[in-house]
Amino acid sequence: MTSSESNPAKLRCGAVGVGRMGQHHARVYAEMEHIELVGVVDANLERAQEIARKHGCQAFATEQELLDAGVDAVSIAVPTTYHLKSAEPFLKSGVACLIEKPLAGDGDEAEQIKHLAEEHNACLMVGHIERFNPIMRAMQNAAATNSEPITPRFIEVHRVSPMTFRSMDVGVVMDMMIHDLDVVLMLMGGREPDEIQASGVAVVGECEDLCNARLVWNIPEQDGGGQCVANITASRLAMKTERLTRITGEGGYIKIDYAAKTGMMIRKTANELQMREVREQLMNGQDLSDLDWTELINIEPLTIDDGEPIVKEIEAFLDAVRTGEQPAIDAEAGFANVRTAERIVEAINVSLGTRAPAALS
Repeated sequence: MTSSESNPAKLRCGAVGVGRMGQHHARVYAEMEHIELVGVVDANLERAQEIARKHGCQAFATEQELLDAGVDAVSIAVPTTYHLKSAEPFLKSGVACLIEKPLAGDGDEAEQIKHLAEEHNACLMVGHIERFNPIMRAMQNAAATNSEPITPRFIEVHRVSPMTFRSMDVGVVMDMMIHDLDVVLMLMGGREPDEIQASGVAVVGECEDLCNARLVWNIPEQDGGGQCVANITASRLAMKTERLTRITGEGGYIKIDYAAKTGMMIRKTANELQMREVREQLMNGQDLSDLDWTELINIEPLTIDDGEPIVKEIEAFLDAVRTGEQPAIDAEAGFANVRTAERIVEAINVSLGTRAPAALS
């Protein structure tokens, strides 16, 4: 390890928007070694001053004031509709930006933000924090140590919770499902789905409060051919909170429970002998109705660490800032997530008869 790696240069950071999520960005920066929290910005100056006093930094009323104070990296945690406005001065100055999910409220603005970062060679990462959930890290670590990957063929996602009356300016697709779209697109190598069908309803506000989407990928022949289907349900009208993902592939099965921070994996190779014996017994006409399926298969629990997701997310962002490497969730990934969410909302409108299907190109 070089001296620069063991003693990295101090980065000057800031947080724009210090509400429900942004306050945690400010906290993490203030607690990190080799980081100076220069200041925080909020439309509510009293709120900015409150957070600034708490962490011993400056409070600013505008992005330009923070920029003039001198920063290397900032978190943008303002409402989605203001992401472009808040990020633009920083990106134009080459300041690295961690923008809370989603990257923007629509594909056009997401593309504008993406182009700004590319044009000014500024590091841009999108804060899809679910990627840094301990259970997700455990799944990725387990997959990395497996010589036979579990190539997804069917993905089932269930994310529901009671109404909180937050983020009512956007529908459940941009508010909640966007988390799972990021994970599912990551599992599919960043590829957007080839086909989308969706149904949804608006109950409380003008935007959809419940959505079920069916996403289909046509897998190239060189990757095995066939299809992968993802069935994703998101609702903010439920009686309780559930956040489950099940991934079924030719190499095995994975189940993760984000809320409970538990998960398990069943590998095909680890159970091949038992399956062969069962198949032979069935072919011979044996009655296996008393056989306990759960005792027959080898279930591997995922090993969960206790790292705080937002800390891991910001660490990944700052590593990219320091090294110049591509961040974990770059602008292209954020853009693809927004574009897929837009296509789902479009499919909802088609299912409701409020919009005609897009013409095939």
